[in-house]
Amino acid sequence: MLYLSLRHYTYVTAIARHGSLSAAALEVNVSQPALSAALSRIEAHLGQRLFLRRKGAALVLTPQGRHFVRAAEALLAQAAQLENPDSPQPPLARVDLGCFVDLAPFLLAPVLQQAKAMMPELDLRYRVDGFAPLTDAMLKGQIDLAISFDLGLDDGFERHPIGQAVPHALVAADDPLAGRDGLSLRDLQDRDLILFEDGLSVQHVLRLFRAQGLRPKVAHRARTLEILRSLAAHGMGVGISYTLPPSGQSYDGRPVTPLRIVDPGAAEPIVIARHRDSPPSPEMARLIRMVEDMAQDMTTAHPLLGWA
Repeated sequence: MLYLSLRHYTYVTAIARHGSLSAAALEVNVSQPALSAALSRIEAHLGQRLFLRRKGAALVLTPQGRHFVRAAEALLAQAAQLENPDSPQPPLARVDLGCFVDLAPFLLAPVLQQAKAMMPELDLRYRVDGFAPLTDAMLKGQIDLAISFDLGLDDGFERHPIGQAVPHALVAADDPLAGRDGLSLRDLQDRDLILFEDGLSVQHVLRLFRAQGLRPKVAHRARTLEILRSLAAHGMGVGISYTLPPSGQSYDGRPVTPLRIVDPGAAEPIVIARHRDSPPSPEMARLIRMVEDMAQDMTTAHPLLGWA
């Protein structure tokens, strides 16, 4: 039976650094065929693939491989310290967090600040992006977790609900709807709509209308929340957003009025998600619990976020 030695961990980390068996073989001073055979034995022992091998292309870490390499690097650093106390300290446990672009202004900084205070042993890195890029990054193992709306995620993802956002219609202060306490999607069926440019976001909103037999008219697609709010504030249409800044003005000082959309089923879960390909590290599990606890506090303290 194969038992993994420090030499095996050295092989895997060298391959990960170079993305090439030939370059890694030179570093660890073995032949390329021997290194390839060793990698196959290591993967067979672990029961999972660490690298995707494509002819003529660099080796790419799988999500499982990415976690394995991080742990192997930490183990090798600890072993070096045992032999030589003057060796560099073992690296901090690393977690890569993704955050959906519209949620990032509300959630990212508080999460980073709280993690720094509660988990000083964690090297937390982040990426802000749209739905599809975040999903793709989790599939490829480029990020470990993502804070996002529950859109575009299939059963291959584990979800931890941290809140529920309700949509709001954003209108100019002089719009006939501005005096309402709330409204339904049917109230908007004949209005020009301003939606986000993101394809999944547009599809989701249109699906809400079509579920009631309504045929909405999209007049503008905004790249960012502030562009959407500015267009609405200038009377260019009715914006629909699941994120609601506390400011009642657009960037250019125009007043914008938010109206809660009251249709049943319009609320959308906010989740912290990860791909199920590999079990979460202790640091990932602890970070998930921390974000869950934070979200509960923020929902109470910041009702203008639009969370139910």
